[in-house]
Amino acid sequence: MFLKNRMKEYTGNCSVQIERLKQALETADAVLIGAGAGLSTSAGLTYSGERFERYFAEFHQKYGITDMYSGGFYPYSTLEEYWAWWSRHIFYNRYVDAPLPAYQELLALVKDKDYFVLTTNVDHQFQRAGFDKKKLFYTQGDYGLWQCSKACHNKTYDNEDAVRQMIDQQQDMEIPSDLIPRCPVCGSLMTMNLRCDNTFVQDEGWYAAQSRYSDFVRRHKHGTVLYLELGVGNNTPVIIKYPFWKYTLENPNAIYACVNFGQAYAPREIAERSVCLDADIGRILSALNRKAVS
Repeated sequence: MFLKNRMKEYTGNCSVQIERLKQALETADAVLIGAGAGLSTSAGLTYSGERFERYFAEFHQKYGITDMYSGGFYPYSTLEEYWAWWSRHIFYNRYVDAPLPAYQELLALVKDKDYFVLTTNVDHQFQRAGFDKKKLFYTQGDYGLWQCSKACHNKTYDNEDAVRQMIDQQQDMEIPSDLIPRCPVCGSLMTMNLRCDNTFVQDEGWYAAQSRYSDFVRRHKHGTVLYLELGVGNNTPVIIKYPFWKYTLENPNAIYACVNFGQAYAPREIAERSVCLDADIGRILSALNRKAVS
């Protein structure tokens, strides 16, 4: 449907594009937000640099690990050390608020609209910022949930209490052995509920959110809709990017907006109904809020 060599890169004046996006937000009857990792990065949840050193200095010194992403794949020699890493990773990316207010800025723009959020992020920041849980679909899982590593049953488990115990009791980069989480059904190790292979558990909550998302898309298929894509890269374009392009192409009343630092573009087929901003997401959301009250 869309050819890669026919993409329209962002080349326009930033202030003009912001004004176009402001108008699209004001006139839309509904807003479907598609959020990727770039939104959390703009909110300050960075995986490298000073923030990484603050929470994982010992792992850097011992193993030379330089960022949170690669550290999640390191072959730690013991489960106690593995869970010391992951409890920190989960806690500082799931159970603390983002340092910068990008999510709050976004909520301020859509809270009075009929909105829904489709996201590949797993850090729970939408709910921490006050978004309605029933208007969120976390397609790729949630750092706050564990599942059986063998997926022996389709159920997930809240991990906050266990993670906080691991944080409080770890010493010398290890947690106590009795805190290693195991499946209550088969006794296998638990793991994060993250989509990384075919063992990912889609529980009742996942399917309920999927149904609400499908219903939102169906109800607004022909309406005045803003498909607002924020920080979505090219790792999994079939989840957000490609569907948003398709929905916009099929609906002449729709507008597609892409805000993404370094990756703002749209297919030429929908270029006239697209707003592309190659800029920091938080800065754009803040500017839109300032315009809304001016």
